[in-house]
Amino acid sequence: MAAAVAAVVFAAVVATTAAQAEVRWEVAYLTLEPLGPAQKARRTCCHHLTSLFSVLVIAINNQFPGPLLNVTTNQNVRVNVQNNLDEPLLITWDGIQMRMNSWQDGVTGTNCPIPPGWNWTYQFQLKDQIGSFFYFPSLGLQRAAGGFGPITVNNRATVPVPFDQPAGDITLFIGDWYTKSHIELRNMLDDGMDLGRPDAILINGRAPYRYDTTQVPDGLQYEIVGVEPGKTYRFRVHNVGISTSLNFRIQNHNMRLVETEGTYTNQQNYTNLDIHVGQSYSFLVTMDQNASTDYYIVASPRFVSDPQWNDVIGVAILQYSNSKGGASGPLPDAPNDYYDKYYSMNQARSIRMNTSAGAARQNPQGSFHYGSINITQTFVLKNEAPLLINGKHRRTINRVSYSPPETPLRLADLHNLTGVYTTDFPTMPSNAPARIASSALNASYKGFLEIVFQNNDTDVQTYHLDGYSFFVVGMDYGVWTPDSRNGYNRWDAISRCTTQVFPGGWTAVLVSLDNVGMWNLRAEKLDNWYRGQEVYVKVADPLGYNITEMVMPDNALYCGLLKERQKPQVHESNSKSLAQGGAGWSYKLHVTVMLVVAAMIFS
Repeated sequence: MAAAVAAVVFAAVVATTAAQAEVRWEVAYLTLEPLGPAQKARRTCCHHLTSLFSVLVIAINNQFPGPLLNVTTNQNVRVNVQNNLDEPLLITWDGIQMRMNSWQDGVTGTNCPIPPGWNWTYQFQLKDQIGSFFYFPSLGLQRAAGGFGPITVNNRATVPVPFDQPAGDITLFIGDWYTKSHIELRNMLDDGMDLGRPDAILINGRAPYRYDTTQVPDGLQYEIVGVEPGKTYRFRVHNVGISTSLNFRIQNHNMRLVETEGTYTNQQNYTNLDIHVGQSYSFLVTMDQNASTDYYIVASPRFVSDPQWNDVIGVAILQYSNSKGGASGPLPDAPNDYYDKYYSMNQARSIRMNTSAGAARQNPQGSFHYGSINITQTFVLKNEAPLLINGKHRRTINRVSYSPPETPLRLADLHNLTGVYTTDFPTMPSNAPARIASSALNASYKGFLEIVFQNNDTDVQTYHLDGYSFFVVGMDYGVWTPDSRNGYNRWDAISRCTTQVFPGGWTAVLVSLDNVGMWNLRAEKLDNWYRGQEVYVKVADPLGYNITEMVMPDNALYCGLLKERQKPQVHESNSKSLAQGGAGWSYKLHVTVMLVVAAMIFS
């Protein structure tokens, strides 16, 4: 047995040292003019883009959006982050399922922020997953200023992709944009104000193409996507905005959906698709139209009633290599839900898992028969319109508005600190008085959890769970009841990490709790998240610390009640330095051994 373990560990160590992706990021402010210089905007008259000015965006390595993190299933990833902002920073990895390692999650419940001027190295191994994701700064509405970028997790060479290799891979970030800084937006929320209508919808950080001379001023820099006639391209589209659901479409082109947030989908064509805040999709688009002209790429707001929102549309250009003329005609129409409020919901229900395709492994995704597993816990989580608590407008889940303590929850657990947070978060809605608290949901490791999101507000909500993907088994209007389970999709429901919940409706998800840690469950709309619409799901290690969960990294930062433990920053000039006592090869070896031993224990 010992010899077998040693052999497996040695093989794993060799694989660990070989399969590693390492990057260094400098995070800093960059002065840009996404909506054009002030003097140019003022030349136009009487529309929403007048009097705009340069803004500070958060850039990574002087890029906005940030650089691609291109990795492969099971790879070890090291991201060395230098915080050159004037405020603390955390980077979170939306949809990346770290193996038993919430220490690297980059949210306040698990990590102390990186102080201004400091350097810190994230280090984690990717779980068995593939797909299209993104990273972003998780503190204080910083994503509203940028700092986001794409993550592509590729199949291993031995696992086939269920479609032909596309001619190119194109990433598009769509999202609402305000000319106010993220600090000004924070102050507005603190003062009880709503953010109101955004100033624009950006595509890859750029202004809209001038599709209408009365709506968009001349001279703005817009996104151009160059393509070759007859070829097929993969478009990875992410809604990284603040609070606006968007409808995405490409003029005269069908979009064949093939993947969303780590799951290959049944391949079907859409002329448009609603992409809610925090969601990611992959389409195959064939360039089969008249190649002598350009075409519109459009992202327009959804579920808004104010006519002034018609001025806020993101437009980029699809340009064939031999195009002779610009895009023309009206923008392709957005869906009209006036007579069919189920249009968007039915569209979401139509997205199904491709059960015959492998993903991270050779075996088909449908080999995991989630529909036959007994549910061990049920959480019904209800959000409401903003509630006034202690004189402040707050967002709640089950009438609890989360307030992050100065000491991260996971760090408090490790050091046996009491009073930092409680585990009395209600698992069901009630009419109890609304309160602000730092509390978590207790969940059972190896359990099978049912989460029902009940939306009692008038806006679409989107929820995200770190560390996991979940099966979206049902959604409807009205109030969820246990009888609603009779309508669940128990065979090919899509598995993803971010789901929408329609106003006055519910969405049910099922998740297998196979990842120990403290995991953030949050509203992806930044204003709701900032005002308290989140909770942590505590999946405790049944065998104790350091058995199935990764050991706390050597370079962990300390804050709050543990701030006295923090050593001074050790600055390194080498771009590949480990920095701040960075976890090195010994930590990787320890992580690898832990994974191997855990696998043998639970096999």
